[in-house]
Amino acid sequence: MKKKLFLLLFFSITIFGNAQEIALLQYGGGGDWYANPTSLPNLIRFCNTEIHTTLNTKPETVKPGSVDVFNYPFLHMTGHGNVFFTPEEALNLRKYLLSGGFLHIDDNYGLDQYIRKEIVKIFPNSELKELPADHPIFNSAYPFPEGLPKIHEHDGKRPQAFGIINNGRLVLLYTHESDLGDGWENPEIHNDPEEVRLKALKMGANILKYVFEH
Repeated sequence: MKKKLFLLLFFSITIFGNAQEIALLQYGGGGDWYANPTSLPNLIRFCNTEIHTTLNTKPETVKPGSVDVFNYPFLHMTGHGNVFFTPEEALNLRKYLLSGGFLHIDDNYGLDQYIRKEIVKIFPNSELKELPADHPIFNSAYPFPEGLPKIHEHDGKRPQAFGIINNGRLVLLYTHESDLGDGWENPEIHNDPEEVRLKALKMGANILKYVFEH
């Protein structure tokens, strides 16, 4: 028992020792975890300028089974294809999230069928629940009264934000049918109108601000 308490205390101190840092999750299974390479740097620059974060503009890459995840209060994950967590990786991510960490999963279109079963590995006794439009994550820096914005149309379904909540704290956010990451990328990659990119960046800023303040 003492050992478990010490480890939780150590992990919490490590996480909150780097109060504002982001890492990209390099998962296994063959999916393109590296998709949207310009998205996080662009989001970070926007947040550092507009909401006064102090994030490193070159986010690190970490693997789900590594103790290095505990160095970062915020993990971001994206892709189009297959995702696979080993039991050890799922347990490590669970410990990380229950110790104060946060995971944002952004479906880059095609991730949904794979990621849902992997989330169950992390939280077998919890289910993803859609966040209502009045959840504070949609208003932490910029108002989104209708909830998660639609950035790329794809198959035209409505955007949805799902979460896992533990002891009143949102520990995992899964954004689906929105494709925020595409909106964060360099403008010439998708040729999105500036207002669409700005909408995506503002929602990304909301997520970061909410996480760093809760």
